[in-house]
Amino acid sequence: MTRRTPRSGRLSLRGRLLALTLALLVAALLASTGLAIDQLRRTLVQQLDARVHRAALVAQRLTGPRDPAGDDRPQLQDALDPDGVRDLYAARLDADGRIESVIRPATGAPPALPRLDGPQVSERAGSPVTLGSASGGGQWRAVALPQGSGSVVTAGSLDEVDDAMHQLTGRALLIDAAVLGIMGVAGWFAVRASLRPLRRVETTAAAIAAGDLTSRVPELAAPRTELGSLSTSLNTMLDRIEAGDTARAEAEQSMRRFIADASHELRTPLAGIKGFTELYRLGGMPTTTDVDAAMGRMEREASRLVDLVEELLLLARLDERGAAAASTLHRTPMDLRTLAADALRDLTALDPTRHVTLTGPGGGDPSGAPVEGDEAKLRQVTSNLVGNVVAHTPAGTPVRIGVGTAGGRAVLELSDQGPGLTAEQAARAFDRFYRADTARGRTPRGGAGLGLSIVHSLVTIHEGHVEIDTAPGEGATVRVTLPLYIDIAGT
Repeated sequence: MTRRTPRSGRLSLRGRLLALTLALLVAALLASTGLAIDQLRRTLVQQLDARVHRAALVAQRLTGPRDPAGDDRPQLQDALDPDGVRDLYAARLDADGRIESVIRPATGAPPALPRLDGPQVSERAGSPVTLGSASGGGQWRAVALPQGSGSVVTAGSLDEVDDAMHQLTGRALLIDAAVLGIMGVAGWFAVRASLRPLRRVETTAAAIAAGDLTSRVPELAAPRTELGSLSTSLNTMLDRIEAGDTARAEAEQSMRRFIADASHELRTPLAGIKGFTELYRLGGMPTTTDVDAAMGRMEREASRLVDLVEELLLLARLDERGAAAASTLHRTPMDLRTLAADALRDLTALDPTRHVTLTGPGGGDPSGAPVEGDEAKLRQVTSNLVGNVVAHTPAGTPVRIGVGTAGGRAVLELSDQGPGLTAEQAARAFDRFYRADTARGRTPRGGAGLGLSIVHSLVTIHEGHVEIDTAPGEGATVRVTLPLYIDIAGT
C-alpha cells in the first residue's frame, strides 16, 4: 500500500513560513480594516442621528403653537434642510400613530413607519431607531417626539452612509491587497535571508553524509540565540561523532593488529610442535635420546602456548568486564612492601649476578605503602614487572626496587640500568604484543609482549596508574601508584 505524502509536506520550510506569515497578515488586515470601518460607520450613524434629532426638534416647534412675537415658521421650514443628510423625511402623527400630515416628503420612497401612538413615543424617549423603506430598499434612522396630542417623526436616509462605507471598504480592500503584495515580496526575501544559516547547516550535513567528518557548522549567531545554540549543539555532536568514528577506526586497527600478533605468537610454538611430530613420523628420531630431546622441546613449546593463552584470556576478561572488573576483586588491606620484598627475592633467584636494592620511591629508605587490593592480582603485577626486567635487560644489570608513598598515594617502582627506550617506544610500551626489540635485545626468556599490557589493566581496575620513565642509555623505571588505604595509613 502506497503511503501518501501529507499535503503540507509538499511545501518547503520557506514556503510554509511565508504562507503562515501571509495568512496571519491577511487575518490582521481584515480584522483591523473591518474594525475601522465598523467604528467609522458607527460614528457616521451617530452624526446622522444627531442631525435627525435636531430636525425632530425643529419639526416639533414647526407644528406647535404659533409664537405671538412673530411668525418664525419660514425659518423653521428652512431648518428642516440640515447639511449632511441626503434625504430627510418629516411627518406629524395623530394620537393613534397615523400620519396626519407630511411636513417634509422624502425624495424617494418614504420610510415604513410603524404605528407610533402616544405611549410608544413616550417609551422611545427620542431614541433613534432603524426603519426600513416603504419600497423595501434602503434604511432610515428615525426619531419620534411628542407634539400635542400626537407626535412628530423625522427620519434620515442611511443611503449616504452606506455609499460612503461601500466606497471606503473597496478602497481599504485595494490598499490591503497592495500591502499584502508588498509584504509578500518583502517576506519572501526576509524568510530567505533568515533561513540562509539553516542552508549552511544543510550544506554541512550533506558534507558529513558524504564522509567528511571534519566539517563544522560556522558560528551563525550569538551563542545565546536559537541559531547560535543550534550551531553549538551540532558542532558538539559532530565532535563526538568524529571522536567515536576515530575511536572505532583505531579499535578496528588495534583489533586487526592484535589478531595478527596473536596469530604470529601462536603459530611459532605450534609450528615447532608440528615439526617435531612430522620428524618423528618420518623416522627422523631413531634413538630414545632423540625422542626425549624432542619431547622436551615440545613440552616447552606447549608451556609457552599455555602461558600465552592464559594471558590472552586474562586480557579478554578484563576488556569484557571493563569498569565492572573492579567489583570482582577480592580486596583486603595489604602493604606493598611485602610485594617489593618478594620481587627482590625473585630477581635474586632468577639472576644471582644482579645487584638488587630496596629503597623508597626515587631513593632513600623504604616506607610503608598500605593499600586495599586483590593480593593475587597485585602479585601478578610485580611478577610481570620482574619478568620484564629479566627478559629485556642484560644479565647482571643492577635493579632498584622502590616502595613507599608519594603525593598521597602508594608507590611501587622497578628501576633498571638497562639500555632504555626512546620516547616513541615508551609511548607504546603498554600496547599488546609490542616489543622494543631494537632497543632491548630479546632474550630467550622474552615473552609475547603482553606483560606490561596486563600490568596496565590490573593496575587500572585497582584505580591506580602505571607509567614508564625512560631514555635511551639511561635505563627505565616502571612506576605503579595506587590509592592509599586511609585507615592503615592513619595508625
